[in-house]
Amino acid sequence: MVALLLVEDDPAIRRSLQLALERYGYTVSVAGDGLTGLEVFQRERLDLLILDVMLPHLDGIGLCRRIREESQVPILMMSARGDSPAVVSGLEAGADDYVVKPVDTAVLVARIRTLLRRAAYSPAADAGAPPTPYARTGPADGTAVLSFGDVTLDTQALEVRRGGEPVALTPTELRLLLAFAERPGTVLDRQRLLRDVWDYGWDGDSRVVDLCVQRLRKKIGAGRIETVRGFGYKLRR
Repeated sequence: MVALLLVEDDPAIRRSLQLALERYGYTVSVAGDGLTGLEVFQRERLDLLILDVMLPHLDGIGLCRRIREESQVPILMMSARGDSPAVVSGLEAGADDYVVKPVDTAVLVARIRTLLRRAAYSPAADAGAPPTPYARTGPADGTAVLSFGDVTLDTQALEVRRGGEPVALTPTELRLLLAFAERPGTVLDRQRLLRDVWDYGWDGDSRVVDLCVQRLRKKIGAGRIETVRGFGYKLRR
């Protein structure tokens, strides 16, 4: 069973979403404020989090940042605000996706499934084991371990190291790095990255790509991903 945490302060919305998600076969833990949500996250093994932005005690943005200090679990932000600054704030905090309330349950489930695919989730017949990586072939020449300066990427084990030390990437950041690594030196525009990294047509601000690139740069080195103004980005060898 896939275990979700829903953090939503409105009791009616919280109960409605919990019941709807349980009908789809998910196990759903709930919390009504950010601090309680953090406690549940630290206590339970969870596959994905759904965080409302406006929460008492600790808002969704702050909660997302706290979680990102210790985990790369997929995070879906949810808010009544759909303007660009709100979306940007959620994604900059480390969220993998952002939906605007009210959200259709079928759409929410589709987003959840997409994030779980990105996270390489494997149903836990092997409960307690880490998720099984999704199959990747790496570059066309079949090379499994690639090097970019002091960064190495194992395209089979899905492990990233910088200077020999492990680098913790979110599922979205890992998919983004893999997209670049499959075409090193090739300029990839935002629409192509949205198509390759995000499994559905992004219906919001395409700056989601820019924000994810910024986060990735902080982890693997600012000079590894070059901006080609007016076109997109490319990975430097």
